[in-house]
Amino acid sequence: MGHHPQQVPPAVLPIDGRGMIGNMKTAALVSLKGAIDFMCFPRIDSPTLFAALLDHERGGAFSITPRASDANVKQMYLPETNVLLTRFMTRDGVCELLDLMPLASDASDADEVPNCVLRIVRLVYGRMTLDVRCEPRFDYARVGHTARAVEKGVEFVRDDGATPVRLRANVPLEIDGPNARATLDFEAGDCACFVLGDADGLADIESKHDALLTETIDYWKAWSSRSTYRGRYREVVLRSALTLKMLSSEEFGAIVAAPTFGLPEAQDGSRRWDYRFTWIRDAAFSVYALLRLGYTGEAERFMKWIAERSRDCSSHGQLRVMYSVDGTDALPETVLTSLVDDEQGRVVVGNEAREQIQLDVYGALLDSVYLYNKYGAAVSYDGWRHVTRTVDYVVEHWREPDNGIWEFRNGTRALLHSRLMCWVTVDRALRLAEKRSLPAPHARWFETRDEIHRDIHEQFWNDDIKSFVQTPGSATLDASALMMPLVRFIGPKDPRWIGTLDAIGRELRVDPLIFRYTRGSELDGLPGTEGGFSACSFWYAEALARAGRVDEGRLVFEKMLAYANHVGLFSEEVAMSGEALGNFPQALTHLALISAAFQLDRDLDRVHVPWT
Repeated sequence: MGHHPQQVPPAVLPIDGRGMIGNMKTAALVSLKGAIDFMCFPRIDSPTLFAALLDHERGGAFSITPRASDANVKQMYLPETNVLLTRFMTRDGVCELLDLMPLASDASDADEVPNCVLRIVRLVYGRMTLDVRCEPRFDYARVGHTARAVEKGVEFVRDDGATPVRLRANVPLEIDGPNARATLDFEAGDCACFVLGDADGLADIESKHDALLTETIDYWKAWSSRSTYRGRYREVVLRSALTLKMLSSEEFGAIVAAPTFGLPEAQDGSRRWDYRFTWIRDAAFSVYALLRLGYTGEAERFMKWIAERSRDCSSHGQLRVMYSVDGTDALPETVLTSLVDDEQGRVVVGNEAREQIQLDVYGALLDSVYLYNKYGAAVSYDGWRHVTRTVDYVVEHWREPDNGIWEFRNGTRALLHSRLMCWVTVDRALRLAEKRSLPAPHARWFETRDEIHRDIHEQFWNDDIKSFVQTPGSATLDASALMMPLVRFIGPKDPRWIGTLDAIGRELRVDPLIFRYTRGSELDGLPGTEGGFSACSFWYAEALARAGRVDEGRLVFEKMLAYANHVGLFSEEVAMSGEALGNFPQALTHLALISAAFQLDRDLDRVHVPWT
C-alpha cells in the first residue's frame, strides 16, 4: 500500500532566504516567496514600512506570489548589478519578477529619479496566476492608515498625517481594507509593473519602467566595472562590494552595519539589536576594502564623513562609538512592543551602545586616516589638528577599562583588543607625522606606543596556555586577537602569535566557524547562545595565510563561502547547525571577506609582500 505524505506548507523562510535591493537612500529585502518583507522608508534608518520578516502577522509585506503552492523558485542578481531577479517555475509556466530601486545612469539626472521600488513581472512561457498584495504597516506597525483609490493606483494615507505612500501600477488594483491587491492571470508575453514610493514625484513612472530598468542596470554595470580586483574570487568580492555600496549613503557617504534591526543572534530568539547605524570601528575596514578595490571616490566620501565626526567630537578628542547615517547621535534604545511577541525576545530600535566607551574605535579611525593618506589624499592642516587631539586623548586614557569591540553590556574591563587598537592609534599617527613631516609631540607618542606594546606582552600573555587572552590574568580567549597580525602589531609567524592562533583554532573553532570568545553565558551577561561570528572566520583564514599556512586558510575561507546565501550575501553569525543568525546582510562580514580574499590571492600567487 502506497503511503502519500501530506503536502507540508513551506515553513517560515530562514533569515537569509532573501536578496537585497537598494538605491543608497534605503534598502529592502525580497524573499524567495516574492515578498518585500523588510523595508525602512524613506531612509535606511527610518521606521519600517514592511516588517513581516520580524512579525509575520503584523509587520506588513508587499508580495507577488504564484497561486500554485508548488512553484519552484530561483533567485539571482542580474550580472554585475543589484537588480534582483526571482523566477517562479511550474509545470504550466515560467514567470520572472524583477525588483530594483531605480537609479539614473548619468549623475546629472539623479534628481529626476524618485526614491521608490520598481517591480516588473513578466510571463516568459505558458500561463500562471499570481496574487499581488501590498500591505504597508507604517512606523513599525504603530500608525494606522486608510487606502484610497487614485488615478492609476492606490494611496495609503497615514492616520498621523505624515507623507502618504502611493502604489502605482499598469494593471487595475483593488482596495481590500487598508491594503491593495491584484490578481494577474498571465499568459506568455504579459507584463505588469508596480511602483511604490512617496506620493509626490511618482507621476507616470510605471509607463517608463523599461527605460528605468535599463538605466539602473547601466548604473550598476558601470560601477562594477570600476573594480580593479582581478583575483580568483572575483564573483564573491564583487558581490561583497555591490552589497557595501547599497549599505552606503549617497547623501552622507557613511556605511551602515546592516539594513535591518531585530533579527536574533541566538536560536532562542534573543539578542536582537539595531544595526542601521555607522560604527566608527567599521570605518577602517570599509576604507581599506574600498581602496583595495579601486573605489577611491567612495573611500573619500566616507573619509569626509569621518573627518566631520572627528571635527565635531568633544574638545578633548573623545568620539562616539557609532552615529546615525547623517552624523547625528544614534537613537537611544527603545523596546518596540508593536512587533514580535515577548516570548521571542525583545525587539529594540536605537542602540544603547552609543553611550559606551569603546577605546578601539580610535585605532580604527587612525588606521583609516593613515590608509587614506597612503592611497588617497594627504591630510589637511585642520584635519591633522583634529587627529592630534584624538591621539592625545588616547595617550591619556588607554589604560582605562572599556566595553570593547563586542560591546559588553555587563560592565567595563581591560580588554586586549581595545589595548591593541590604542597601540594602532599612536603607531599610525607617528607613521603619518614622519611620512608627511607633520608637527607632533613625538617623544610623548613614542613613549606611549612602547608602553602599550610592553603592557600587552606583559599583562595579556598567559604563559600556561601560551596565548594572548581577553583580560589580564584570565584564561579567556577572544577572537578579536586575530587582528594582532592584521594591524601589524606582531609578526604573523612570531612564536607568541602562533601559540595564540593555535589556541583560537583549538578552543573557539567549530569547523570553519569561529566563536567570539570562550563560550560561557556569564561572560557577556546576555541570554541565549550565539553562533559563530562570520567576520572572525575570515580574519582567521587571513591570519592562517599570513602565518604561512595558506592551504589551511584557503579551506577555512572556501568553507565560509558556502555559508553565503543563494545570492552571495552573509549574515552576522552562523549557528552550529548552519543557519544564518543576526542582522542581514552584514557589512563587517563582507569587509572581512574582501580582506581575506586579497591575502589569499597574494599567497596563492606567491607574491611576497615584505612585512612592514
